[in-house]
Amino acid sequence: MTKVLVVVTNNQRFGALDRATGLWLSESVHFQAVMAEHGIDVDYVSPKGGYVPLDPGSLTDMDATTWRYYNDADFRNRDLAQSFTPAEVNPADYAAIYFAGGHGVLWDFPNNVDLAKLADVIHQNGGITAAVCHGVVGLLGLHETDGRELIADKHVAGFSNEEEAINQLTDAVPFLTQDALVKAGGLYTSAAAYTAHVVVDGNLVTGQNPQSAKGVAEAVVKLLQA
Repeated sequence: MTKVLVVVTNNQRFGALDRATGLWLSESVHFQAVMAEHGIDVDYVSPKGGYVPLDPGSLTDMDATTWRYYNDADFRNRDLAQSFTPAEVNPADYAAIYFAGGHGVLWDFPNNVDLAKLADVIHQNGGITAAVCHGVVGLLGLHETDGRELIADKHVAGFSNEEEAINQLTDAVPFLTQDALVKAGGLYTSAAAYTAHVVVDGNLVTGQNPQSAKGVAEAVVKLLQA
């Protein structure tokens, strides 16, 4: 059976600021719902394993899909409360890896050696690498089979500087996602703020913002079925 590994954050705050953050819930469950529609199982992994904090902002305007998962005790108790550690995961079991966002990831995704090992094996096995919104910073430190940065000279999307400014969080984050993608050699593109924008470059699929999570999932399914 085809399986996909969903990567989520363990980080619950904006660095030293007394401001809560975590996973942006719709970014994982909108992706997961599309996988479920196509009979594809998912597992959740986080840098430390265990509890996955939710960004409070992601709970203020939930749609039917997000509510369905939020109300599902099995989802909460398994995926959110008992996410796998990287050491508990065999990357050979997965056809794709997906980095979900939320501002929390800015502190524990970039250049995470344990996550990179999983992602690199999945990529080297011909699998798909996907990410959305701030989750694209999980691509930093991933590699092509020849050792180059995975996103170097690849078309990518991710949370834009404009969107961060609209959030009024430009000075609260350790770095800007768009700038980090460009610095790593990514060929960055964006659409209007908070509109869906999905970019596919080979087996790399990226999305700009929460509105792009479903489209990223649909692109991943298309690649899996190719």
